[in-house]
Amino acid sequence: MTVNVKHFVSEDLSEIRQQILDIHAEVRRRDFGLTGPFYDVDRFDERLSRYASRPGWTAVLGYEGDQPVGFCFGTPLGTDTRWWNSMKVPLPGDMAREDGRRTVALNEIVVRKEWRGRSIAWQLHEAWLTHRHEERVTLLVNPANGNGAVQAVYEAWGYRKVGDQQPFPDSPVFAAMLRAVKQ
Repeated sequence: MTVNVKHFVSEDLSEIRQQILDIHAEVRRRDFGLTGPFYDVDRFDERLSRYASRPGWTAVLGYEGDQPVGFCFGTPLGTDTRWWNSMKVPLPGDMAREDGRRTVALNEIVVRKEWRGRSIAWQLHEAWLTHRHEERVTLLVNPANGNGAVQAVYEAWGYRKVGDQQPFPDSPVFAAMLRAVKQ
């Protein structure tokens, strides 16, 4: 199945914010049962605003007709990034060196239940990456999601785990994953 994919930049956030928040609430809370302060919509909205305020933030949303079915968004890691600071074991060599052009972080990728299992997430992911000019892309995944199935999907997409990190005191410990932007 192919969906209509639309690209957005930070100046467009007011146009798409509510769609992103609604999908987040539906999927994270209802479908996955993720609760607690870290997953609250208001807290997610704060993170969304912070991410979108950074230079280079972009998003894609997928639509079937006028119905939003999923989204992904991310931002480049700047020289002052704290992305790698919460690694449980520091990365070797210059692996954590960032210059604003080396690595883009995929902050979120979410697809509504009715559209899962149809390669929509892959389509959104690849559409988002077509507009990225960085060398590599990183993401965090909760290894417990889907009993490891979500992490396995990212591995099938070419990501490899580089370590574990806990970016917020109330967040899970995530697997930090990395791959080249262009495969």
